[in-house]
Amino acid sequence: MKAAKITIEVALLAAGFPGLLSAIALQPDTLRAWDDYIRSADSRMQTRLDGHQPFLWTDEAADRGARLKRGEILFAPVIGRGTQDVAGGLIHDWLGAAFIPNATLESLLAVVHDYGRYKEIYRPVVADSKTLVCTETDQRFFMVWQHRVLFVNAAIQGQYQARDFALDARRGYNIAGTTQVREIESYGKNSEYLMPPGQGNGFIWAMHSIARYQERDGGVYLELEAIALTRDIPSSLRWLVSPVVNHLSINSLVTSLRQTRDAVVSLPQSPERIASCTISGHSTGNARKGGVE
Repeated sequence: MKAAKITIEVALLAAGFPGLLSAIALQPDTLRAWDDYIRSADSRMQTRLDGHQPFLWTDEAADRGARLKRGEILFAPVIGRGTQDVAGGLIHDWLGAAFIPNATLESLLAVVHDYGRYKEIYRPVVADSKTLVCTETDQRFFMVWQHRVLFVNAAIQGQYQARDFALDARRGYNIAGTTQVREIESYGKNSEYLMPPGQGNGFIWAMHSIARYQERDGGVYLELEAIALTRDIPSSLRWLVSPVVNHLSINSLVTSLRQTRDAVVSLPQSPERIASCTISGHSTGNARKGGVE
């Protein structure tokens, strides 16, 4: 469900073209533009909480709910055609929605919080995952994403912090963002090593997601806004790369929502699996800490 796999292909595809494989460092101006954008995204979420917009994007058009209940997964760019130029980088922002029949908020969160199983739920893009801290409202976890596009085999380790917000018994939302992203050089080889944050090819510099969910109509409506910061694509290649980048972003978003839906539908109904926060299949009310090398 998380944004870890939503837009990783965006920069990976671009990196597959000659001239785009050189190392690039994250610049302060780029990071400031990202921080500004995330504040604006959180402000847009606040308008939904204040009632100035429907809580769900699904309810903004008459036919969306019916299409979702038929099994469709809907998507749309949040900005322009899905990307926005910033100083030294690109911000990608897409929104998707799915309906999970016969689900409850409890069963959805049992999957969403089972970070250790992300490597199973969201494979093959998520190669590894681990819970670091898990409480009723706050979570920290890490994932390793790896993907091959053209002749580039890229792997990235991201550490996340997430928090749940319950609005009532049937509605809630979750905000998650990377606290650190590091490229893995020579992934899977004896020479494998982690690069410093902000260094490397600029496949992914930062990620942020906003998930909204509401239980009604015999299931749960799930919406996910996935935002990522990557290196820029030179203007000389935009006409060639951008359409394919958008296609890959859409495909990743749809696949992530479908995998989440499948995981919830197939969730065993035993009490130990239905928990608001799980570590290795066991519920916990206290934070548990771990480390990442």
